[in-house]
Amino acid sequence: MATRPFDLSKFRKGITKSIEGVSIGFNDPTDWISTGNYALNYLISGDFNRGIPLGKVTVFAGESGAGKSFICSGNLIKNAQAQGIYVILIDTENALDESWLHGLGVQTSDDKLLKLNMAMIDDVAKVISDFVKEYKVLAAEDRPKVLFVIDSLGMLLTPTDVNQFEAGEMKGDMGRKPKALTALVRNCVNMFGSLNIGLVATNHSYASQDPYNPDDKISGGCLTAGHRLKLSSGELKNIEDMVLGDAVQTLSGPNVVTKLFSYTDKEVFELLLSDGTVIQATGNHKFMVESESGYIWKTISELGEGDEIVTKNP
Repeated sequence: MATRPFDLSKFRKGITKSIEGVSIGFNDPTDWISTGNYALNYLISGDFNRGIPLGKVTVFAGESGAGKSFICSGNLIKNAQAQGIYVILIDTENALDESWLHGLGVQTSDDKLLKLNMAMIDDVAKVISDFVKEYKVLAAEDRPKVLFVIDSLGMLLTPTDVNQFEAGEMKGDMGRKPKALTALVRNCVNMFGSLNIGLVATNHSYASQDPYNPDDKISGGCLTAGHRLKLSSGELKNIEDMVLGDAVQTLSGPNVVTKLFSYTDKEVFELLLSDGTVIQATGNHKFMVESESGYIWKTISELGEGDEIVTKNP
């Protein structure tokens, strides 16, 4: 009995019709926007004249005052406009003055720039999603090149943040914010792959509190004022009273304090233990938890009711 050969071309066409959001082939970037810094361009793209690509998501993270807005809301927008790329600027910090943008060479006319002042993660996601839906309807030759700039991710809020603020509570949103931000970025990565749309965002980075992984993190873990740390001498000291040179007792032995940090823009979570102890910490602060396979580290936003936190009484 003769068998019909498998029709690969028909299969390829059927995939794109039956599964929304699937594209076939490679999506190598064709448009690059210079950051205005040759060294930074090279680190990102391997080319001194190329910076960030359209069709991709790029995040610039650094400490406050590092120049993230100067690069992203200044240089990148100016250079994108010079290439005929339309820019949608989402300002979450209410910090980007028109005179400041003009000073950096950014054009703010309606045909060059759309500036949106937004505070909610959900609203940003809806704006981008609605834009992409309308963009895809256009014929390929009619699609303009577009760059989204979000300055910054760290200042975006969740509905829980707003509701608690209005109620006079500041307990945090139990991990929804990092999950929502992750979902926002991941969805944009998938949506932009085959389109002439790029996204660049800024975010804060903080010193890691993990002694086994000390590099700066986009979101670091911290304790609030009033928490006591055990020094190598056995003395207990409030975290806000620590000074350079203090030797803190850690799981790996005494470690000397070499740098001090204080933040006012980090989301705080509240953890209630069975003995009545209340711990306030940022979402990425890690706790050692006992599990069936041994001891593991969990951030406060990953903890659940019933988790057994390993503690050591002073």
